[in-house]
Amino acid sequence: MILKFIESFILAFIPIFVAVDSLGNIPLFISLVEGMSKRQRQRVIIDSLTTATAIAIVFVFIGKWILRFIGITVADFQIAGGLLILVISVNLLLPGKTKFITSVENGRDVGIFPLGTPLITGPAVLTTTLMMVDTFGIIPTFFALIINMFIAWVTMDKADIIIRFMGVSGARAFSKITYILLASIGIMMIRKGLQEIFLR
Repeated sequence: MILKFIESFILAFIPIFVAVDSLGNIPLFISLVEGMSKRQRQRVIIDSLTTATAIAIVFVFIGKWILRFIGITVADFQIAGGLLILVISVNLLLPGKTKFITSVENGRDVGIFPLGTPLITGPAVLTTTLMMVDTFGIIPTFFALIINMFIAWVTMDKADIIIRFMGVSGARAFSKITYILLASIGIMMIRKGLQEIFLR
């Protein structure tokens, strides 16, 4: 039982880790909080993680119910979500493409948008999380999500140290690798959705 839970947790953790892209978000985080005091940065981190976690958790527990209510099957969502993840990842892999960045004067707004959503919890995270719930269950997915949000908090809190160690280019290179993995996950979701439809 415990081994089964650990296996499900790990298998749910990896796709969510790829979708959250904690290291890839570091250059964007630094650009958004540039010029802020340490206290302001901490406020932005708290706001962003609170927003991102709340949205993701709500989706974990009621996302599938919402889909059922409006008549969308899991297979439908797998195909649509897989296509969306594939498009997002391919777009981010193209030269000169990057995640959406905006500048606002209020640091608190930066924590909620765009950092909390869509940079940390965006379409890729929501889609991947829902698929993990369907495949591995709510509890393993919930814990995998919480651990990933903790990793996101650590990477933002230690962003300056990580950038000094990896460099901006290193962080971006790692991010590109995760986008390839994310594209592969998108293909897998499309394949599973099509199998579900044609093997009924």
